[in-house]
Amino acid sequence: MLRGSKVGLRARHEDDIPVLHAELYDDVVNHSRSDGRPWRPITPGSKHSQLVVDDEEQRHISFSAVELDSGTLIGAAELWSIDNHNRSAHIGLGLLPSSRGKGYGTDAVAVLCHYGFVVRGLQRLQIETLSDNAAMLRSAERNGFVREGVLRSSAWVMGEFLDEVLLGLLAQEWKSDSKS
Repeated sequence: MLRGSKVGLRARHEDDIPVLHAELYDDVVNHSRSDGRPWRPITPGSKHSQLVVDDEEQRHISFSAVELDSGTLIGAAELWSIDNHNRSAHIGLGLLPSSRGKGYGTDAVAVLCHYGFVVRGLQRLQIETLSDNAAMLRSAERNGFVREGVLRSSAWVMGEFLDEVLLGLLAQEWKSDSKS
């Protein structure tokens, strides 16, 4: 397990999937705001769920996020579109509604940075988030990410186009707190 000060990132367990499915995926508005693909109903337990981890996949690494003190599942975190040639990846994070607003997001982003820069040897991490996602913008910027631009009207969300903010962090800019 990778550890931050509040959050641990571990392998996805079978019993995490129904919770993540019910609280993140089945919330149509939340899913539509966090994923560029359109929401569609997926039967619980389906092998086609985006939450089922393919351990052979090397370009997409999924974690379950847990509270360190209790081990309670608090969400999902990932590095996706990992490019080993250019040494870059994108960060994704989804916290369960009951876990939001407690500082877990900032810590989870820090742990993902440790994984990307230290464990994987990447040069650049990137986050794209909706311009009104104040929590993710705050979590990214607290970890040193820099706003690099706005992708105007780039996200189709529940019947309207919304702007996305592009944030980047380079390995040499990252300030490690020795997460492990």
